[in-house]
Formats: sequence, structure tokens, C-alpha cells
Amino acid sequence: MAVLGRLGRLAAAASDRIESVFTAHGLQRGEFDVLATLRRSGKPYELNPSGLADTLMMSRAGMTNRLDRLEKAGLVRRIADVDDRRAIRVALTNRGLHLVDIAVTEHFENETNILSVLSDRDRHEFDRITRLLLASFEDGA
Repeated sequence: MAVLGRLGRLAAAASDRIESVFTAHGLQRGEFDVLATLRRSGKPYELNPSGLADTLMMSRAGMTNRLDRLEKAGLVRRIADVDDRRAIRVALTNRGLHLVDIAVTEHFENETNILSVLSDRDRHEFDRITRLLLASFEDGA
């Protein structure tokens, strides 16, 4: 019981630290995820909304709301799909690309800092154990 209690406290504390990076840039975690997914897609940094929703494992309606907020903030834009006039694509704006590049760098530094108290060996062991626990839940055990 104590282990799971500490794990819960750790998850909450780490989540707060991680969220602080996104908040500093006026983003929520989900918005960061959209920007980072578009960035990872490579030039021209655009995807269709349903592909984004599938990648981020969320509903189409939820993605629409998220894209509305990001578009209003000038971080993404909706553009016509050149191959299918009925469809749209979502693209990073220059501002969105700049912001996500900064946020990704800070996010990586933050995660590195959070785990810095662990040796490489401890980090690998922690990774192994958490994967094992997650797999047991995902397998329905």
C-alpha cells in the first residue's frame, strides 16, 4: 500500500512540474500534445484533424475544440487539403512552430531534471518496473 501511495504522490507532483512548463507558454498539456504531434510529422508540419485525433487517442469533437483554441491563439491554421477539396488539414503557423520548439526543449530539460536524482541504472530499473506494472493493467490483470 505504501508503494502505491508514494507512486500516486509522485505522479501528482511530477504532473504539476510538467504542467508548469506548458502553463508558462500559455498551453494546456493537450494543446502541447497537438503542437508536438504536428512538429514530429515533419515539414510542412501538417496533418488532417482525424489523424491527429487518432494519434492522440481522443474524440473528433474534442480535437475540434482543441484546434479551435490553438487556431484562435494563432498557433495552428486550418488549410484546404490540396488532394481533396472536401477535407482540411491542420498546419503549424510560424508562431506555433517557434513556440513548440521552445516548449519541447524546456519539457525535455524539465523531465531530465525530475529524474536527475536517479542513476542511469536506477532509471532503467524504474522504467522496467513501471512498464511491467502498466502492462499488467493494460492486459486486464
